[in-house]
Amino acid sequence: MTDERFERGLKTLTEIDGESGQRVIDALADVAPALGEAVLSWGFGEIYSRPGLAPRDRQLVTLGMLTALGGCEPQLEVHVNASLNVGLTPAEIVEALLHSAVYCGFPKALNATFTAKKVFGERGLLPVTAE
Repeated sequence: MTDERFERGLKTLTEIDGESGQRVIDALADVAPALGEAVLSWGFGEIYSRPGLAPRDRQLVTLGMLTALGGCEPQLEVHVNASLNVGLTPAEIVEALLHSAVYCGFPKALNATFTAKKVFGERGLLPVTAE
């Protein structure tokens, strides 16, 4: 890991995930600091900071992937917040999760939607209305 990648990753994490991303890194400090460093330097310093996709597009992809995987609700919560931070609306997030039902199945789409609902509630964004 280079200091440059780490610093770029920290800057990108802060811009996209804000407090929730930093909480993930902090939670790893006493158990797996190397994993936190990898998330910052590689995940955010190399991948998220690439210019090929806008942050909102990266978040749409991430929402779809985490929904498809299932069982990733804590990470999905972080990325629903991140999606809002980079300009996706609650209605767009709900639409993406609804779309995932076709490819991932209803149980995974439901779990993802309830995770999004939790985030929307915490941020005072309920009820979600169509655009």
